[in-house]
Amino acid sequence: MGLQVHLHNPSNSSQPRLDYARQIVRAEAAALERVAQRLDASFLRAVDLLLRLTGRVCITGAGKSADVGQKIAGTLNSTGTRAYVLDATKAMHGDLGMVHPDDVALVLSHSGESEEIVRLLPPLRPMVRGILALTGNGRSTLAQKADAAIVYGPLEEVCPLGLAPSASTTAMIALGDALAFVLSQARAFTHDDFARFHPAGSLGRKLLKVESVMRRDGDVRLASANETVRSVFARSRHVGRRTGAVMLVDDEGRLCGLFTDSDLARLIEARRDAALDRPIAEVMTADPIAVPSGTRVGDAVELLRRHRISELPVVDGAGKPEGLLDITDLIGVVSIDDAEETTTQTRIGA
Repeated sequence: MGLQVHLHNPSNSSQPRLDYARQIVRAEAAALERVAQRLDASFLRAVDLLLRLTGRVCITGAGKSADVGQKIAGTLNSTGTRAYVLDATKAMHGDLGMVHPDDVALVLSHSGESEEIVRLLPPLRPMVRGILALTGNGRSTLAQKADAAIVYGPLEEVCPLGLAPSASTTAMIALGDALAFVLSQARAFTHDDFARFHPAGSLGRKLLKVESVMRRDGDVRLASANETVRSVFARSRHVGRRTGAVMLVDDEGRLCGLFTDSDLARLIEARRDAALDRPIAEVMTADPIAVPSGTRVGDAVELLRRHRISELPVVDGAGKPEGLLDITDLIGVVSIDDAEETTTQTRIGA
């Protein structure tokens, strides 16, 4: 029994449009639930074939299925399974030349009987290691000729006319995600792997390590906790980018405190002039929040936000300072919303 979105008169202004939109989304969600229940051993056979893959996944389809193939290819590529898209129509006019014998074809067709797909299967078969089908029709030509067929079964499109691909394309996308993520899990695909494939964009930048954006060497201020406040700030003029904090170390060179320009301003405002000639250890923030090298930028940003701080020391395995992450370094690295929210909270907490 198919799914049907009931709407007495979609053009009637008395029918709330939001209610209709919710019906559509719920209908597609219900379709996905049915697809999930229909998954069987054929899905596992497809996964096994792809895990043995030495080439790439050649994803092909016609019409809207080809559009879905673009999305599935993108998800596979970003999660460790190499893939490309072969338009079924163009394939018959020379694009079959891009196919390699080590590739596995993933063929998308709701009916499994579209003319372009049926014509493509005979020449495609000897050119690839295997053929996988993603279709709604288990008795179709495509399903019968494939080495493994993921059949999501009959679905009624949620289009008011019952014609435009909707529930079926949603099912294909979801099953493509399922394939990609099961494969990535089986390959123990990690955050670091994901970051390598996403060097740009907010997501990729959050997955970078703090070493790629932190200040180090001449761009950080480092002093002994035994020095006086005055001697720390009376040092020779700082050359690189000025940080708003001094990292303080003990006799073994391990991070033991942090003292910021704001801390100095508060001492002066409180007329605690005598403190300027006392060891900075007496007024520093002892045991400051720090992160080990190798921490992801996204995790560091979360610490800055949660604790409402502007500077975050980066230390090595022995607890010695390697660098400093300053909130201003994150502008353009993480999303503007993240950086601005962190900066705002820092000012509120000051």
